Amino acid sequence: MYTVQMEHECGCFKKSEYKSEKSFDNQKDAYQYSNILVELMSEEFCNKHLFFVQKANDNEFLIRVVDNPNAGSACSSGGCGTGSSGSCGC
Repeated sequence: MYTVQMEHECGCFKKSEYKSEKSFDNQKDAYQYSNILVELMSEEFCNKHLFFVQKANDNEFLIRVVDNPNAGSACSSGGCGTGSSGSCGC
């Protein structure tokens, strides 16, 4: 069994349809899923964070989350769809 797991759930992730952990029968499927998920989150989320895949051990892929140094005020634009504050809750 192979697992893909989020390191940290930012506000955008919590509001998304994605699960913080998912299991697969083989390594190839887990690896492909983790890379697709990173690409989707990078395209769909507010860009305050960067996402990348790291193999944590023999049967686990960890999706790492780091602050995006080029984000500027992307969250304050209200593009995250979170009420009047404009904060994405990241």
